[in-house]
Amino acid sequence: MKDWVGNVKSVWKISGASNHSAQEREPDDYYATDPKAIDKLLSVEQLNSRIWECACGGGHLSERLTEQGFYVCSSDIKDRGYKRFSVIKDFLKAKTVPFNQPFDIVTNPPYKYAKEFVLKALELLPHGSKCCMLLRLQFLEGQARYKEIYKQTPPSRVYVFSERLQCAKNGDFNGLKASGGSAVAYAWFVWVKDFTGTTKIEWI
Repeated sequence: MKDWVGNVKSVWKISGASNHSAQEREPDDYYATDPKAIDKLLSVEQLNSRIWECACGGGHLSERLTEQGFYVCSSDIKDRGYKRFSVIKDFLKAKTVPFNQPFDIVTNPPYKYAKEFVLKALELLPHGSKCCMLLRLQFLEGQARYKEIYKQTPPSRVYVFSERLQCAKNGDFNGLKASGGSAVAYAWFVWVKDFTGTTKIEWI
């Protein structure tokens, strides 16, 4: 029997871990999201007509939401050239919100600050509004996340992607495809402000 021959990249892909080293990662953790992530979310969740995309990057999610008829405020820590970009804003330092009526937050946050984004969103959202975060599936684990998020404010639903979703460094989807595609499993984590029930896990 011939022995398996692989390399480090193969091992990472099989294990489902990120194939980016710390040195290779984009400094602001900007990884653009395939817009079909929004289509999948809308197939299972009804959102408010007003959406704050607070880490909009190149506008991939914002644009699809706009196409679907939502009024979107698109902000980020820097302007990455999105034509409907609303304002430069550090979400984690935000004291005010862009709407004076109910709204939801939908974003793919920088993963290294994902916990902080979730907690900030739950702080800023009005009662009953939704926080929809596209996160790695491994965000489900971890003692710190359990103590600071899940124990007191569990998500109402977690939607696991049944096929790998593409999130491209600096929006370079062609480069991602050429390198073999994504090695990361993603899910939509949906929190409802002041929800106290049991989390449901579904597949999309």
